[in-house]
Amino acid sequence: MASARKVIITCAATGAIHTPSMSPHLPVTAEEIAKSAIDAARAGAAILHLHARDPKDGKPTQDPEFFRPFLKEIKAATNAVINITTGGSPHMTVEERMRPAMTFQPEVASLNMGSMNFGLFPMLDRFKEFKHEWERQHLENSRDLVFKNTYKDIETILRRGSENGTRFEFECYDISHLYNLSHFAEKGLVKGPIFIQSVFGILGGIGPHPEDLMHMRRTADRLFGDQYQWSILGAGRNQIPLATMGAAMGSHVRVGLEDSLWIGPGKMAASNAEQVTRIRTVLEALNCEVATPDEARDILGLKGGNNVNF
Repeated sequence: MASARKVIITCAATGAIHTPSMSPHLPVTAEEIAKSAIDAARAGAAILHLHARDPKDGKPTQDPEFFRPFLKEIKAATNAVINITTGGSPHMTVEERMRPAMTFQPEVASLNMGSMNFGLFPMLDRFKEFKHEWERQHLENSRDLVFKNTYKDIETILRRGSENGTRFEFECYDISHLYNLSHFAEKGLVKGPIFIQSVFGILGGIGPHPEDLMHMRRTADRLFGDQYQWSILGAGRNQIPLATMGAAMGSHVRVGLEDSLWIGPGKMAASNAEQVTRIRTVLEALNCEVATPDEARDILGLKGGNNVNF
C-alpha cells in the first residue's frame, strides 16, 4: 500500500499587513498571539510564522522584547516549529527587520527574495474606519513604497542566519524571485532542501490566477529539480482555493490571519485555528496526511527545537 503524502501546514498568526481595525479577531497582544498560535498548532499547524505588535496600538514591531513573551509561551505549550519573520514590515530597515531572528536564532526565518512594490492601499476601499491614525497611513503610504530586498540585503540575512543554524522560508512573490533564489543557490549560500513559499495575490507581485500558480511551479521545477519543498500562500480570498490547488499538485500550504482575514465569502475567520482546520479538512479529503512538527523538521532538514535561543 502506498503511504499518504505528508503536507506541512504553516500558520502565519498576525503579520504586518492587516491592522487591528480590520478584524476583531486579529491577535495583537503577546497573550493573544500566543493563544492564537497555540490553538493553531493544536489544530494541525506544524510551523508557526510569527510577527509581533505593540500592544498599545497594534503597530508592527521588530523589537525582540515584544517577541520574547509569546515565544516562551508557545514553546512551552507546543512542539511546533517557530518561524520568525525577517520581512517585518516594508516600512522598516533591513537591520531592524533582522533583529528578532538574530536574537532568538529560530529553526526557520522568512526571507523575501526581491525588492518589489507592495501595494496595500486598495484595502482603503474596503475599510473606512480606523481606531489608530497609523493604520490609515500604513495603507496610504504603500502607494509610494518599495519593499527593499537587494542582493546585499538577502546575502546579509542568509549569511548571518546560517551562522546560527537557521534555515529559511524563501518567500517568492514573483518569477524573478525564483531566479534570485537560484542565483544564491549557485553561489552555495542556499542548500537543499530549499523551502519555497510561493506568494500569490499581493499587488506588486504575481497574480492569483491558476495559470500563475502553474507558472511558478514549472519555473521552480526547472530551476531546482528535486532539491526544493514547495508551499502555497494565497492572499485574501485566494487563501483556501490556491492552497487546495497547490496541495493537489504536491505542495505544502500556508494559512493564517497574516495572509487572509476570511474563512469564506463575506465571513471573517474567528481565529487562526479555524483556517488551519479548514485547510486540514481539504488535505484529508485529498488523501494527504498532515505533517507533525517533527515530520516537518525532517522534511526541511531543521536543527531542532532544542537548538534555539528562547
